[in-house]
Amino acid sequence: MMGSHTNIIIKEPLIDPSKTYADVGDDVCLPLESFPTKRWWMLISITLSMLFIGVVAVEELIRRGIGVWGLNQPVGWAWDITNFVFWIGIGHAGTLISAILYLFRQKWRTSINRSAEAMTIFAVMTAGLFPILHTGRPWYAIFWLFPYPNQRQLWVNFNSPLIWDVFAVSTYFTISLFFWYIGLIPDLASVRDRAKNKIRRFVYGALSLGWSGSAKKWNHYEMVYMLLAGLSTPLVLSVHSVVSFDFAVSIMPGWHTTIFPPYFVAGAIFSGFAMVMTLLIIAREAFNLKGYITIGHLEKMNKIMLLTGMMVGYAYITEFFIAWYSGNLYERFIFMNRAFGPFAWAYWTMMTCNVIVPQIFWFKKLRRTIPVMFVASVLINVGMWFERFVIIVTTLHRDFLPSSWDYYRPTMYEVGLFIGSFGLFLTLFLIFCRVMPTICMFEVKAVMKHRKKERGELYA
Repeated sequence: MMGSHTNIIIKEPLIDPSKTYADVGDDVCLPLESFPTKRWWMLISITLSMLFIGVVAVEELIRRGIGVWGLNQPVGWAWDITNFVFWIGIGHAGTLISAILYLFRQKWRTSINRSAEAMTIFAVMTAGLFPILHTGRPWYAIFWLFPYPNQRQLWVNFNSPLIWDVFAVSTYFTISLFFWYIGLIPDLASVRDRAKNKIRRFVYGALSLGWSGSAKKWNHYEMVYMLLAGLSTPLVLSVHSVVSFDFAVSIMPGWHTTIFPPYFVAGAIFSGFAMVMTLLIIAREAFNLKGYITIGHLEKMNKIMLLTGMMVGYAYITEFFIAWYSGNLYERFIFMNRAFGPFAWAYWTMMTCNVIVPQIFWFKKLRRTIPVMFVASVLINVGMWFERFVIIVTTLHRDFLPSSWDYYRPTMYEVGLFIGSFGLFLTLFLIFCRVMPTICMFEVKAVMKHRKKERGELYA
């Protein structure tokens, strides 16, 4: 009608409109079929050097014991458990992007879910090292963590949240691994069919489990993938909730609080999306995937980080309020000590990176600018690591007895192990990018087909 005003929104295409089905296979399989570039060799050399530093730190730890760490009388947990909680949190975004967004039929997940799932697997593998090494003598102590029938007639203490961790993390890793692998099978078959080398054809053929692409196999695939997505979804909430019980079920002021489970889950999604953002920005540049991992994908992830960042900031404020409102002098002291005590520098680093930095994503121009989002994602992960450090160390270093008070300082072995954990994680991710399709080709093609049917239409 003349004179009427209608708001018309044209949807931004999920994939570069110039890309064809053939381009998807060629672009995604190019890193697998070509010789590694100098850039990749340079990156893998750096990450292997970091991993070597970690191996040396572990060797010294096993040879001399955890006395090489900076732990003292009140601070029995420090960088080791901080790193464990940090890496478990990193692993949350992969399952969230793949499972929950799949169940809600969010098509924008298609280009980023594969890398996020791989990141989950590698982050959980890295996280699992720290509780084992924390025991001091892992070749002996690890036997006491699993409830298997034994001749000692002594089973684990099922009332301990540390044992709950074993069940939660191992279940999460197993389901995530199957979910990731099942999603790979159709693409592994595509790589098999493209292979010109007999060895490559055999290897990818074995990994694809005889996939033929028939209607019957697709039907089975959809059913299994849906079931695994349904199993994975509650794990996103349960795993980090159980990790938070390590603290929440204790009687320590600053830890004994019911806000920890949702607070930890929101923080895990927050840090996990930040790590996915960091890796995808590097991958889209290194492997020329800008047509598939678009600014639109990254912008949606920035919006989720903005939301979870505000949830985490709300939890920080709630903790302070409850410490005051409860009238508990010990709770009040713990939080005042965090903000103004010897570790105030760590607390305000956490607040700056986790509360202030995400606020830039309110502005569309900034959340669609690659350098800005890359720096912000790195700073968010710095802040989330400091969050775990603040929760653990600043709670422990001031005991009930002032005579027990001490200041925690990490040693070079703890720093070396921390560097080595990043070396392991990034090395595994770089190898994954060289041997597996980093983008889910068949899902991307389905999105392209859907988009082509609706090309030229306007959406009100």
